[in-house]
Amino acid sequence: MIEPWLLEMLVCPLCKEALRYETAPESLVCERDRLRYAVRDNIPILLVDEATPLDAPPAR
Repeated sequence: MIEPWLLEMLVCPLCKEALRYETAPESLVCERDRLRYAVRDNIPILLVDEATPLDAPPAR
């Protein structure tokens, strides 16, 4: 789980909007760009090239 203080600082690398934290699967979601950023070993992977569209099934 990502610390709440860190979640407050993280933004989407594309649009700079706040991200929503999801636990299943653990990820950060940008509603504006419709992208899901994975979280691996409590580390957010905020690389646009590795983001998946929200319409795609989540990776497990």
